[in-house]
Amino acid sequence: MTDRTEQIRNALQQALSPSLLEIEDQSHLHAGHAGARDGRGHFHVTVQAQAFVGLPLMRRHKLIYAALGELMRSDIHALSITATAPES
Repeated sequence: MTDRTEQIRNALQQALSPSLLEIEDQSHLHAGHAGARDGRGHFHVTVQAQAFVGLPLMRRHKLIYAALGELMRSDIHALSITATAPES
C-alpha cells in the first residue's frame, strides 16, 4: 500500500467513519497519460458510511471530496467513487 493510499484512508476514516472502505491505486493503468505526468495518482474508492443515509449521490461525492481536501490538489489526479449507505 502506498503512502498516498494511507493518507486517503486516514482522511476518509476520520471524516466519515465508514463501515466499509476500499481504496485501489489504479495509477499503473494510466502510465503515460497526460494527467499522470505530474506524479499525482488515479484511485478508486468504495465507501459505505452512515453519513450517506438519505443523501443523493452528488452530495455523497462532495463529502468524499471535502474529506480528501488538499490531497485532491496535491496527490490525486483522478478519483472514481462508489459511495453507498449501509442497508437498513
